[in-house]
Amino acid sequence: MFDYRTPNTFNYFNELNAERRKIIGAVQEAIEAGDNLEELFSANGEYLAQAIGLNREIYDAPLMAALDRFSPGVMYEAMDFPGLPTGAQRRLLENGIIFSGLFGLLRPDDLIPDHRLPIESEVPNIGALTDFWRPVISPALNRTIADAFVWDMLPDSHLAAWEDECSYAQIVRVKFYDEKNGTRKEPDANVAPLRGKLVNFIVRESLEDLEPLLQWKHPDGYACDPDGMTENAASKKIEVAFVKRT
Repeated sequence: MFDYRTPNTFNYFNELNAERRKIIGAVQEAIEAGDNLEELFSANGEYLAQAIGLNREIYDAPLMAALDRFSPGVMYEAMDFPGLPTGAQRRLLENGIIFSGLFGLLRPDDLIPDHRLPIESEVPNIGALTDFWRPVISPALNRTIADAFVWDMLPDSHLAAWEDECSYAQIVRVKFYDEKNGTRKEPDANVAPLRGKLVNFIVRESLEDLEPLLQWKHPDGYACDPDGMTENAASKKIEVAFVKRT
């Protein structure tokens, strides 16, 4: 599987290894220089100390599958990978793609060390990671999803790292809204858990079209609003509104 520490071991996006090492080197140099580390890691106090320690020791760190590594995160926890049937687990592992500030693109079973580096970071001698990664990961991603039916769960900050060439057959993005007295707004709380439960449904049901989604009731009380759906034939993009009315 994936071992970023050697030049010839297999991983799904091994063409990104040189850029990964470049970022690791620049981050470690920034740590030694000690300048603006709070901004670099978007952390302070004990969380900053942890980020410094992890990234300083990254070449000696044990490896873990990306899905397990990120599972303490609320989206991954909501996906409930251990609770999925075996077939659904396999679909997620074979078809899921993760954006990473340090590694660019990952499959869920790529092995990675523990680390801290938000994709929104600006790294000395690298610049903004979204700008650094965009020309590198976009061709690889566009090839990988060519002619596929794609579910887009990316936050806007991650979308900024992708130059979308519309190589897919169709791409669907779900937006969540709370509605009260006819006024609709995006939820105040983090939408990542809502997306995680949506991923669970998609891989559990092996969805490759919209119809089952339109009938689905989200566990947190959201339901599809057909009148809120938009479709762009030229870009092959569909946006679906899931609304909870109170």
